[in-house]
Amino acid sequence: MARLKVTQIKSKISEKQNQRDTLRSLGLKRINDSVVREDNAQNRGYVRTVAHLVKVEEID
Repeated sequence: MARLKVTQIKSKISEKQNQRDTLRSLGLKRINDSVVREDNAQNRGYVRTVAHLVKVEEID
């Protein structure tokens, strides 16, 4: 199954609380942190919520 590599590229300071919580639930704590998550509807929704703060790559 495909996976997503999510990297935080912008700061969460001055963002809404729900966006900060979404970054935390993805496992991102600081700029340039990366996590590999399964490509499913839940994680796609998380990424869509914070799309302006993260970079996403599809990996196998």
